[in-house]
Amino acid sequence: MNAIGPVEPGEGTQGHPLATPEPAGPATRPLARLYTAHRRAAHALLAAALLAAGGGYLYATRPPAARPVRAELPFPAQTVDVSYLGEVTVPPGTRPRTFAFEVLLGVESGPAVTVTGMTQPYDGLSLTSAPRAPFRTKSGAARKIVVTMHVTECGKVPRDAGLPFIDVTLRNARAMQVQSFILGPRYAHDLSHALQVACSNDIR
Repeated sequence: MNAIGPVEPGEGTQGHPLATPEPAGPATRPLARLYTAHRRAAHALLAAALLAAGGGYLYATRPPAARPVRAELPFPAQTVDVSYLGEVTVPPGTRPRTFAFEVLLGVESGPAVTVTGMTQPYDGLSLTSAPRAPFRTKSGAARKIVVTMHVTECGKVPRDAGLPFIDVTLRNARAMQVQSFILGPRYAHDLSHALQVACSNDIR
């Protein structure tokens, strides 16, 4: 007759440290389940620790992010206005063929704007400004600028300046731009007259 009973240890395994007999009955099953759950939790914690360490390394060694463009700021040419005020008298002793005008530069909004240079389009003329560039104007403020021109070669200046302009290099916290300002018919008339007086019959 066959009988079912507890499994006995095999010969030579009794009391051996590697001998791990199966649980004998239902009383030992909760302990087995607790042991299995503990092993799974330990493996999960180890995996999370390794992932965190790897992620920290990648974060620490990644290249620095590019500095975001301050797109919320306006370009300087969008905030600056230049208007013509009129002729001014040049100081005594100024070299011949020199004349001067006054303009008003205002910054309507946004950050402060720095003028880094001023030029004009005619080869036969040189230009200087007072104050000399670079100079800075705050938002909501305006500044008078004296623009002095000297005729260097009469053959290269126009007889009538139709739509003369001044190129102004502007810089603010967002960008640097070169903006052409057409100063209107009064400036065109005064510039043409000054060139005629300076060069007389030498103007082409």
